[in-house]
Amino acid sequence: MKTSQAQTSGAVALVGAGPGDPELLTLKALRLIQAAQVVVYDHLVGEAILASIPAGVERIYVGKKASRHTLAQQEISALLLRLARAGKRVVRLKGGDPFVFGRGGEEMEALLAAGVAVEIVPGITAALGAGAAFGFPLTHRDHAQSCVFVTGHLKDHSVDLDWPALARPGQTLVFYMGMAGLESIARQLEAHGLDPATPAALIYKATLPQQRFWSCTLASLPDTATRHGVKPPALIVIGSVVGLAAG
Repeated sequence: MKTSQAQTSGAVALVGAGPGDPELLTLKALRLIQAAQVVVYDHLVGEAILASIPAGVERIYVGKKASRHTLAQQEISALLLRLARAGKRVVRLKGGDPFVFGRGGEEMEALLAAGVAVEIVPGITAALGAGAAFGFPLTHRDHAQSCVFVTGHLKDHSVDLDWPALARPGQTLVFYMGMAGLESIARQLEAHGLDPATPAALIYKATLPQQRFWSCTLASLPDTATRHGVKPPALIVIGSVVGLAAG
């Protein structure tokens, strides 16, 4: 997708790098990376994908880890704007999809407001990668008629979500950035009526060689995370589809 007419000679492509496996990078993403003059990339972009950046292309790391941000979001948007105004072909490379909890919308708004041409290139988001890697569907006629992607980390650092809606049966819940609020997530879902025995899983770095899958229940999610030392980036998946996972 392309948006706006350029008022500057530079342009920015917001590109999804997918869940990590370089073979899941789209052809369009690879073409833009190889034609870029500058690649501005996140912490979740894997080394194998970074290896596809040609020699001589400027690389700028702006990764965010829990409580450790290289640059604040406003500074990242300002950086993209400066590069575009300098006439650069910029790829803003994000893990997963830029519009699924990737703050791509905020960056797009800032660039368009300044008259910079923006191209959006979708990527396979982590939830889709996890389902494929471990053999469970996110939806299934016998298990889940809907799938909800949920952020476990709101802008004000709270976990204040629509718990009655999330606790409804017949759906799959996938929490991104939820490890810090895991106990609250499990407690609130149980308090609002979701069966504590509902199958659940913690999934780490799906599609990469280091990928791990820990099966549990809603009630045992916090204990499972503690026992296995599960750290971000990890997904929390809750719903009976998890029981279909391979192995």
